[in-house]
Amino acid sequence: MPVLAPAASEAATTAAAATDLVKVYGSGPTAVRALDGVRAEFAAGEFHAIMGPSGSGKSTLMHCLAGLDTATSGSVRIGGQELTGLTDKALTRLRRTSVGFVFQSFNLLPTLTAEQNIRLPLELAGTTPEPGWWDTVIEATGLASRLSHRPSELSGGQQQRVACARALITRPHVVFADEPTGNLDSRAGAEVLGFLRSCARELSQTVIMVTHDPVAASYADRVLFLADGQVSGELTDPTPQTVLDYLSIRSGE
Repeated sequence: MPVLAPAASEAATTAAAATDLVKVYGSGPTAVRALDGVRAEFAAGEFHAIMGPSGSGKSTLMHCLAGLDTATSGSVRIGGQELTGLTDKALTRLRRTSVGFVFQSFNLLPTLTAEQNIRLPLELAGTTPEPGWWDTVIEATGLASRLSHRPSELSGGQQQRVACARALITRPHVVFADEPTGNLDSRAGAEVLGFLRSCARELSQTVIMVTHDPVAASYADRVLFLADGQVSGELTDPTPQTVLDYLSIRSGE
């Protein structure tokens, strides 16, 4: 993929943060404490991965950080903006301008072309891309020859690149990726992960990815591990082997 141009301005040191974050589903004896006092900071311009066993709270943490779910107590911030207490309207506005999403299932609208899918967040926000930014994103994702195609006419890897371009087009504070390679073969998955890593290293774009895959996590600058709704540890400059070793040690405790 081509080298991406640097961002026009540097983001704040911390792109997203959770402080004493608690999320409880239900009430009484059947209540589930999905997050139990999580404290975590995600540095701007880095590629972060969140890992943990099923039920560890990793998806709940991402949903709270992204403003898709509300915390029971504690604090969540994106780009210096406190999410706790925001109205639904304010949260919707924040998600449109400050947050990008990449999902496992692509979530593209089948009746729209690739270009229309990419431009959708801009149209919803009533804005246009920054000068030159559209060309930068399209070149980086290699989609110039596919913009007139609908999702059914694209491969899985191409559809996920459309989803990545859509997430980037508003120049958000954070791009959240939920198992972005779960529906891709290894080659297409590697291309998407390499692109997300380039976004962080070349564009200073913050990316926070939830994954269960040690190979996917190894593309990140840092891996945050959760267990039973709490942070259990982290790794910097991970490799597939160091991630596997960490998971093996934790499972043997």
